Amino acid sequence: MVLQCPSVPRRQLCSYIYTMKTTQDLISAITEKNFVQATIHKPRPYSPYKKIAVRPVKIDGRMKYQATYTTALQDQVQNFSMDDLKIQMHMWLVTNFFFADVKTTKEDIQLMQSPKGQVTINRKKAFNKPKSTDHDRKKLRLIPQDAPFLRALGLASNQGRIHSHGQKKYKQINRYVELMSSLIGDDKVQKVIDMGSGKGYLTFALYEYLQQQNPKVKVQGVELRQDLVDKCNAVAKKSGYKGLSFVQGSIEDAKVSKVDMVIALHACDIATDMAIAKGVKAGAKYIAVAPCCHKQIRKAMGKTKTVLQPLIAYGILKERQAEMVTDTIRALLLQSEGYKTNVFEFIDLEHTAKNVMITGVLSGKKITKARREIADIKAEFGISEHYLETLL
Repeated sequence: MVLQCPSVPRRQLCSYIYTMKTTQDLISAITEKNFVQATIHKPRPYSPYKKIAVRPVKIDGRMKYQATYTTALQDQVQNFSMDDLKIQMHMWLVTNFFFADVKTTKEDIQLMQSPKGQVTINRKKAFNKPKSTDHDRKKLRLIPQDAPFLRALGLASNQGRIHSHGQKKYKQINRYVELMSSLIGDDKVQKVIDMGSGKGYLTFALYEYLQQQNPKVKVQGVELRQDLVDKCNAVAKKSGYKGLSFVQGSIEDAKVSKVDMVIALHACDIATDMAIAKGVKAGAKYIAVAPCCHKQIRKAMGKTKTVLQPLIAYGILKERQAEMVTDTIRALLLQSEGYKTNVFEFIDLEHTAKNVMITGVLSGKKITKARREIADIKAEFGISEHYLETLL
């Protein structure tokens, strides 16, 4: 077997030797009997990989150690013997990554390197159960490859296999459904409205998942462009989705009542605020938005002379600060209306730079201090109003 061992630049030779010595403690702790799993991560600037995950697998009755290399486009797999794995882990930590997390049946071990070559190893006792060594273990996908809408939209073949050009979209679809699944848990929602549904990929995916939990669920997509509405309705009919429909209209004019869930993905600027407000007024149990553009607050900022003025002195920094301020206030307003909120990365930056999602789950517990916090933020940035505040 030819091990992957990229050449080490001369300027890194001292770091290379030092790392080889200090990682010996980590490597020597791994044996065939106690190894559970390992994750090599925090890539160096020139690394072609995002991370490497290692797990034991049994192939033809022999124990091997399968490394899955995650890149921007796809996953690559390579199997090693234990001796080869130990050698390769040294190479990964010298040439490609800064961190390693290793689990054995007796302890958790974490290795951390600084860019200057300082290495820290933390160890703590743990009782980790060995994982399945089945080589053919399938990755769980909430949306199967043979889902009818994937074929109708041209992402999958008639045999139910995702085309190469559809791999990224399929990954995004499943990530989205995983997030929505975590949001609603075991709740069998009855009615969902998706505002600004566009080409409908994610709307179809959500319906496919929800109707598995509740065959009577109703999902409606609202889209301004009539041609997309017609196309999506045709795909829904072809896929046999009786509870899924699309209507032409704007978010501002959409009628929302007796709905369990309101979604707005990449609605531009104040259209996101309109969607949130309609969800709150309708008493929706779940609200999920992925904002796009933050023009309203950006235009209102910069009219004050505070210590924060340097944060908005440059166009690109002002734009990013406006995004943070806008979405922070949105989350606080949801809290003030009795929603438990969360803000997190929606999808990888490789898909879109607008990758923040705000979710709210109705708890009935209104956070009174949220309004005071909003007032403080507005005062600091010289903002007279946030559009969502006006709508509510």
